Amino acid sequence: MSSMQNDKQPEVIAGAPLAEGDTCPAFELAATSGTTFNPATAAKPLVLYFYPKDNTPGCSNEAAAFRDLADAFAATGATVIGLSRDSLKSHENFKAKFALPFELASDPDEVACQAFDVIRMKNMYGKQVRGIERSTFIIGEDGRVLRAWRKVKVDGHAQEVLAYLQSL
Repeated sequence: MSSMQNDKQPEVIAGAPLAEGDTCPAFELAATSGTTFNPATAAKPLVLYFYPKDNTPGCSNEAAAFRDLADAFAATGATVIGLSRDSLKSHENFKAKFALPFELASDPDEVACQAFDVIRMKNMYGKQVRGIERSTFIIGEDGRVLRAWRKVKVDGHAQEVLAYLQSL
């Protein structure tokens, strides 16, 4: 392999597992507060957390945990963005209800969800349904994935993400 090939950015294929060291996929999504979210232009490090659904117990607890640590995340220079398939209206209500100090990106067409490979078949009340597997990614200054957490358990997760950022 020539050195030229080694310097080439890896191609991101939608649906392929995104791993640490991979380049963050390019996309743009509508977000709360009338903003647009684009990981390429977002301040870094970027904490991008995918969650299944607004106003559900686990997702509410996860959002509250990131909210409660917002000042500590800010002290690391990190930007926190929550992302789900919910509508902007749902996101705006969720953000207001929990006084979230960060934006929520709406991905109804699963553009980012597919790029980060977080869509899974889940069992809900005995039925198979497609849903988001709770996952968090930290994107570094160079646009690469620094850390990836999949199959996230809510308890203690925001603190774990913060500890990782503080170790950088």
